[in-house]
Amino acid sequence: MKYEKELLDIENKIKELEKFAEEKEVDLSKEIEKQKKIYAAKSKEAYSKLSDWDKVSIARHPERPYALDYINEITTDFVELHGDRLFGDDSAVVGGLCRIDDKKFMVIGIQKGRTVEEKIERNFGMSNPEGYRKALRLMKMAEKFHIPVLTLIDTSGAYPGMEAEERGQGEAIARNLMEMSGLKTPIIAVVIGEGGSGGALALGVADRVYMMEHAVYSVISPEGCAAILFKDGSLAEKAAKNLKISAQNLKKLGVIDDIIPEPFGGAHKDPKCAEINLKKVVLLSISELEKIKIDTLLEKRYNKFRRIGFFMGE
Repeated sequence: MKYEKELLDIENKIKELEKFAEEKEVDLSKEIEKQKKIYAAKSKEAYSKLSDWDKVSIARHPERPYALDYINEITTDFVELHGDRLFGDDSAVVGGLCRIDDKKFMVIGIQKGRTVEEKIERNFGMSNPEGYRKALRLMKMAEKFHIPVLTLIDTSGAYPGMEAEERGQGEAIARNLMEMSGLKTPIIAVVIGEGGSGGALALGVADRVYMMEHAVYSVISPEGCAAILFKDGSLAEKAAKNLKISAQNLKKLGVIDDIIPEPFGGAHKDPKCAEINLKKVVLLSISELEKIKIDTLLEKRYNKFRRIGFFMGE
């Protein structure tokens, strides 16, 4: 984000002043307060003018909370389940049974990884077919025992490697779309970071679809779109604007139901606050969805996605 370096410089200056004041036992409170006011003003200005491309930078921030961060914070009694019972396990997709307060859930998320080792293990959050088949297996289990499903979406897209295609990547994604549209239990989907292409949509067919305030959701990455449309990947900022990938734009277009607020500056500034906000929305949503008869719920889910998209002009 273009404002981030300037804000970081001011933040570092404040830390240096505080450290110097403590070590030398001098009073620099007026200068520190002055810098804090400058930081607050600059931050307010920066975050009031965020473009869709700025949102991409925030959604990809390396310190942003990932799926397992949310699971560890908002759930109890989480029991992770592994494998698709067809090929193997996929560490990019995590899922299992849990409780959120007193409510049982089947939670499924896409995990990117933080360290180099974990990123390699999680394949940078790009799932293989066995990941989507594992997710579907867990959803079917939830359906059998009348347990609602919560999905946490954060991926640049499904893994496009040759091995994934050989094992039926397209079929796995398509089957999830079909099966989720008719799954006889409530589904809540939240885009917590990046929502990239079919890899995200394979966990996104839900009764309620939410996005974190600074998340993005799109059929293709801005870089990929720029390379295809403009033959120039450096025009990603222009592509992001045309794709309307921010939560604010997608709510206006009716693609998502609502936006979950993030702390000022993004979820990475105060992960606990973001996690609490997500938990509140999930619990409120499930209390509403469980009052709806399952046949009506399925009809509403079907019509919800049929209504997305419309023709403008002739």
